[in-house]
Amino acid sequence: MSEAHDPEVVELATKIFDLARQGDTAALAAYVDAGVPANLTNDSGDSLVMLAAYHGHAEAVRALLERGGDANRANDRGQTPLAGAVFKGENEVIRALLDGGADPGAGTPSAVDTARMFAKTELLELFGAA
Repeated sequence: MSEAHDPEVVELATKIFDLARQGDTAALAAYVDAGVPANLTNDSGDSLVMLAAYHGHAEAVRALLERGGDANRANDRGQTPLAGAVFKGENEVIRALLDGGADPGAGTPSAVDTARMFAKTELLELFGAA
């Protein structure tokens, strides 16, 4: 039996996920400060941190992590924000995630595995996996 979802709640959640994708740090921070969970996930298990990281928004990532977002929260496919940032080549986001406690060995594939796949030796050195 499926649970009915309030259309207004769904609309708000969709707006917040879009803010993460767009990197609207001020609006995201305001919503989280007002009570939206920092680890809110969409129907694919992508967290706000994951969406901001994947789309290259380091400041939004930092703001979410400062408000309790989980730097290691994997989506439904086992991917972490750090692995996504490595895949996308988002160096500032990588630094923000590492500063926020991201584990380069977490997830499938991990950030280390992703760096190896793309021969990103500078990242392997950064992760201590060279």
